[in-house]
Amino acid sequence: MEDSESEKAFSNRDVYIGKFKGILPHGKGKYAWSDGTIYEGDWEEGKMTGKGQMIWTSGAKYVGDFSGGYLHGYGIFTGPDGSFYQGCWRMNIQHGIGKKQYSNSDIYEGSWKEGVHEGNGRYSWNSGNTYVGSWKGGKMCGRGVMKWDNGDLFNGFWLNGLRDGSGIYRFADGGYYFGTWSRGLKDGKGTFYPAGTKHPSLKKWCSSLGYYDDGKGLLSGSLLNSEEGKARPSVKRCLSEKVSGGGILRNSSRISHKCVSLDKNWSHLDPAKEFLMYGSSRTLSYNSEDGQHEAQDNNCLVYEREYMQGVLIKEKVKNNMEMSKKGKQRKVKEAKKSCIDFLRGNRSYYLMLNLQLGIRYTVGKITPVPVREVRSSDFGDRARIRMYFPRKGSQFTPPHYSIDFSWKDYCPMVFRNLREMFKLDAAEYMMSICGDDGLRELSSPGKSGSIFYLSHDDRFVIKTLKKTELKALLRMLPSYYCHVGEHENTLITKFFGLHRITLKTRRKVRFVVMGNMFCTELRIHRRFDLKGSTLGRCTDPDKIKENTTLKDLDLPFEFHMDKLLRESLFKQISLDCKFLESQHIIDYSLLLGLHFRAPENLKAFSQPPDTMQNHDSLPTGDGVTAGGLPIPPKGLVLVTHEPGSVSTAPGPHIRGSTLKAYSLGDKEVDLLLPGTGRLRVQLGVNMPARANHKLPQDEADSTDVELFEFYDVVLYMGIIDILQEYNVKKKLEHAYKSLQFDPLTISAVEPTLYAKRFINFLEKVFPNIAM
Repeated sequence: MEDSESEKAFSNRDVYIGKFKGILPHGKGKYAWSDGTIYEGDWEEGKMTGKGQMIWTSGAKYVGDFSGGYLHGYGIFTGPDGSFYQGCWRMNIQHGIGKKQYSNSDIYEGSWKEGVHEGNGRYSWNSGNTYVGSWKGGKMCGRGVMKWDNGDLFNGFWLNGLRDGSGIYRFADGGYYFGTWSRGLKDGKGTFYPAGTKHPSLKKWCSSLGYYDDGKGLLSGSLLNSEEGKARPSVKRCLSEKVSGGGILRNSSRISHKCVSLDKNWSHLDPAKEFLMYGSSRTLSYNSEDGQHEAQDNNCLVYEREYMQGVLIKEKVKNNMEMSKKGKQRKVKEAKKSCIDFLRGNRSYYLMLNLQLGIRYTVGKITPVPVREVRSSDFGDRARIRMYFPRKGSQFTPPHYSIDFSWKDYCPMVFRNLREMFKLDAAEYMMSICGDDGLRELSSPGKSGSIFYLSHDDRFVIKTLKKTELKALLRMLPSYYCHVGEHENTLITKFFGLHRITLKTRRKVRFVVMGNMFCTELRIHRRFDLKGSTLGRCTDPDKIKENTTLKDLDLPFEFHMDKLLRESLFKQISLDCKFLESQHIIDYSLLLGLHFRAPENLKAFSQPPDTMQNHDSLPTGDGVTAGGLPIPPKGLVLVTHEPGSVSTAPGPHIRGSTLKAYSLGDKEVDLLLPGTGRLRVQLGVNMPARANHKLPQDEADSTDVELFEFYDVVLYMGIIDILQEYNVKKKLEHAYKSLQFDPLTISAVEPTLYAKRFINFLEKVFPNIAM
């Protein structure tokens, strides 16, 4: 029963005037703290709960919902600096949908999480710049559109406040650049269309990036650098700690539902539509991007470019009319495939959902089991987890939006121990593959026709297997487990799970989860799949794209490495090949990824090889000369390893020792990348080298000397495709092809010869010559 209104003074000089329930404020009331802070509004059993108003001595003011002593629900907050926030709150922090105007007149409207921008939102700077798109952790991250006050626009992907991934840059004069970015800089191949030139459909391009899909885009990526706009101001909350001074209850009974309507209004925010809306024709001057000196009278010319960390390294001028004709011819050839690809895409989508449901179930079931050493029975036919997932759900499975399917998990205890051996946390593994951001499908780089998925954080690759490949993996699993346990630096593919999905049609699809060898913050500029054979080991130049994996005969480089790094590399390659030979495996290859350092730090230069002697004694700077020959400054620097100075984020590369370098006195080393960061050097990960490219004679001024280009590169590598046994089928293939071609050039040869040829080839790729 509520008492009548009365006044009560506390020993700490706080005063309450209002209604009570027993001895506790309850109902309408006004509470004044001794420092002058005042709350007036609803109370519930001693807690501010309901509608109310709080005014702080600093001048800050809040009007809205309270719950259990917190600002919780919908409310309007005015800061002492003139900032203004209207929207949702959760326990004193902006959380949900809201609009904030900062003291400098910047405005953010959109989704908040724990006091920072997260989700979809629009940020307008007082300078006139505007960003519409995704946010994460207070930074532009995901897909979004940035419009600068001079009329330039960027529509694409962002990561940690920087342009990162695919995108379109539209200049104020009407020119367009379609390409990729990394850490805010152009990085990779792209095409520039001068003003007035016919360019690809913006709507189709946006659709290709995933803007018009129900799901999220295929690439991740979000800010502008300091030259293009202001950095996001930090969010400062001026809430008095005395909000909770009167005691706190964590429950809530009366909370406004205005946030729900705001949420609905913001659910339709579409960066692609914003881009198309902004994309109306303009005739303005431009000044924000490089390379716009080529204003063309001829509107048929376009420029195919390649950048490395913002530096233009290649450019080809092409006729746009010819490119359009080739595009139409390509569309005609692919027309028959479109229906198949569409159906395949739907099947792939359901498989992805089924895979996530199954892995979530399996990891959740096996994780609570106490850790123990694996037994022989853990590799046996009975070491399986089976479960049926009906769409409506069951006693053991949740309802889902996919199709009914049956799930089988192979050797769960073995793969659980492998994940722990590779230092993967079960929760992180599950969230990486089964989280809300989901998986994205990749095109198959080989002839297998397999479906590939990549986790949203790039840590894991999931590949469909043939039945023969699954059997091969199960057969070799005990030996594989021992091999990777004994050799922490192994280059062999890291396997984390083996699963099978059976659909209603009785069709069975088998998957293996592997570590992504290219999980790195650096952009991989070139990819090579190296087997050591030559027959058919080249790529059609017309089919080479940005992410095409090239083959043995496409490799134009030799790689010179530190003496100890090379010794460690070939010692492990020999051990791994010996293991694969013992398992009668062939057709494996070295997957090699190259990250080139920015040419501004290592301008490619040509000179006879003997002129490179004794340059280590010369000082390094922005470029020195000796005898009239340019010497590029160091793009890569090896420094003594410091554990606290390198990233220890969990991932497929966390296991493995830090390598030692001969050039630093046999000490463990880190790789210092000027302007980028510091990375731990491991076998197959962050390995520095110098790529040596011999120039063709027609590019040389004289035929008396051999000319070379040199690039500083960071290497990533691993041995993949280790599930092909040298069986009867392969023996017949070898016999048949040997009648037509040199037996040493074909891929299908017996395991001992395959391993020997593989190592001999790699010794030519990585010759014993110090950097």
